[in-house]
Amino acid sequence: MPRYRALFTGTIAAAVSAAVVLWPQSTEVTAAATNLTNYVYRVTGSAAQAGKLFSGGFDVLEQRDGNDLFVLGTDKDGARLRAAGFTGTVEQVLPPQDFQPQALAEAGVQDVNETYYGGYHTVNAQYSHLDQAATQHPDLVTNVTFGQSWRKSRGMANGYDLRAICITKKQAGDCALNPNSAKPRFFLMSQIHAREITTGDISWRWIDYLVNGYSTDATVKALLDSTEIWVVPITNPDGVDIVQRGGNTPVLQRKNANNTNGSGCAGNGSSQIGVDLNRNTNSHWDTTGISHQPCAQTYDGPRADSEVENTALEGLFRNLFPARRGTGDSAPAPADYKGVMITMHSDASMVLFPWQYDSRVHTGNDAPLRAMAKQMGSITGYQYGQAGEILYNASGGTDDWTYDKLGVASFTIEVGDNNGRGCGGFTPKFTCQASYFWPKMRPALVYAAQHANAPYRTT
Repeated sequence: MPRYRALFTGTIAAAVSAAVVLWPQSTEVTAAATNLTNYVYRVTGSAAQAGKLFSGGFDVLEQRDGNDLFVLGTDKDGARLRAAGFTGTVEQVLPPQDFQPQALAEAGVQDVNETYYGGYHTVNAQYSHLDQAATQHPDLVTNVTFGQSWRKSRGMANGYDLRAICITKKQAGDCALNPNSAKPRFFLMSQIHAREITTGDISWRWIDYLVNGYSTDATVKALLDSTEIWVVPITNPDGVDIVQRGGNTPVLQRKNANNTNGSGCAGNGSSQIGVDLNRNTNSHWDTTGISHQPCAQTYDGPRADSEVENTALEGLFRNLFPARRGTGDSAPAPADYKGVMITMHSDASMVLFPWQYDSRVHTGNDAPLRAMAKQMGSITGYQYGQAGEILYNASGGTDDWTYDKLGVASFTIEVGDNNGRGCGGFTPKFTCQASYFWPKMRPALVYAAQHANAPYRTT
């Protein structure tokens, strides 16, 4: 079986042979490593017990190798795994990293060139990019502010608006917040998990590909003449603000910045403030793949849709897509439904589709969803299936919600390096974006957008 791909490309000091190194014996965490985790653990045969790992508050990574899952944690987490009855080995040792926070502009400052970690764009840069696109391409671009982040809703520093861009060759009525649109809609979103920074860069490049290609690329012209393309490049801006302030050592913040649930989170990779926005929606909430521990990475919140980021995003979805699916897990959306949604994550190298909460249950549109996922998997070289079939079950996610409540053909693409290119993990070097991820993802996104008019007629 293949080894787990490098979690921090360019910073791994040693990949440790699982046959030699067992659980670390020391329980001390050095001062230099107090804000980050130290090991990737291969947890043998744990796929069947994924729920136990999540409920135990472990940081289960978006990877699976046969029946093994992987956990990111300190040596103390290794001891907790043993105490919980799991067996396994150290897959990688991650060297201590010296955090030197980067000085960045405050929220709302316009600077399209502000970057961190070798070229990744900050929230301010992403939002400036939306404004730049609207200024340079007024015939194609409409910008929408659809809510506020948790910090901004509380009047706190470094809080952000929640922003989206609509790209199409504009005609009367286009890009209106009206679910009964004349054109079908393709929706792409990224960085709902803040530390998955590849996804935000793909959204940036997708926007540029569309607005710059309309006059020169026949594929782009046909797409924008017929379809509205919506993009939310930063779904969790408070979380991304935490990530980006680590500069060349991005902070591995997954959740939002809500610190009102619980206290005493250590601030390392396995103990953070916030709610996991991809476990918080009111679709089979609090069912699978979640933790009730507020500091855990998959803490699903005190109640369904407790987080303002999710309620705002769901409000946007309701304004863009009609609700045309009946109740019950097996009720299908109608064959003539228009609309496709993709939420990007990293880094399992998979194309997933509902139901994510339980792979034993299939949607009423399983065949066309599976057919589209198979084709996107063929384009990218990724596995495809329901989450529990090839990764693990997880409830309260975005794609389950958009399919459940509205009937939208919805997918998660786990953007990863399945070719051993040294571009794996949450924080691959920035050069991986142009050389590897964008060429892989662009044709898959084009394919999905081209099917927005009739996704459930896909065979």
